[in-house]
Amino acid sequence: MMESATLAEVFDELADSYDHGHHEKIARALIAWADPGATARVADVACGAGAVALQVARGRPDTAPAVLAVDLSPGMVATGRERSVGLVPVAAIDWRVADAVPLPVPDHSLDVVLCASSLHFLGRRVMDDWLRALRPGGRVGFTLPLATHFRPSERFTRHIARDVPLPRTAREADAWVTSCGFSGAASRILDLGARRVAVIVASAPAGF
Repeated sequence: MMESATLAEVFDELADSYDHGHHEKIARALIAWADPGATARVADVACGAGAVALQVARGRPDTAPAVLAVDLSPGMVATGRERSVGLVPVAAIDWRVADAVPLPVPDHSLDVVLCASSLHFLGRRVMDDWLRALRPGGRVGFTLPLATHFRPSERFTRHIARDVPLPRTAREADAWVTSCGFSGAASRILDLGARRVAVIVASAPAGF
């Protein structure tokens, strides 16, 4: 799709100058909130330079399944691979250049889906795909910028999904993920100075 290719080019241009420190803070908060565990089948959706995938993979036993890290930007995936050298075993992360929807996994095959700093580019359709990909009772964890603190640059504004409402409060974030078919929503607000993000965790229905 032309729009996806254009967004990929935007992130390719940023791959060498990405704000790793900022995104690693968000990744740590998301992982702590979602608590994926040491052996879960995990996907890092729209992984960027791999902040989430690297932190999940670090310290997992050799028998744990590889963390699936998917992004449409070849430059970001290449940066993630380079950053992983010496931090985690080569087989610990399955890096893929691909669109986030649909995830390249069978139905109900994942325990946890994580997505940091990207859902507002992916659109509402990704929520349906996560329900498809997660096992019954599996967990999703993602972040969204708060509407009150989101000031995207012009190059990103045109790519923001209009069907993902940015929350103003944790309660609004919970209500939206529940409306998408998930249960047990629990959100918190992460304060990063001038930036604030909602960190949201929910579950696929047990009988899905």
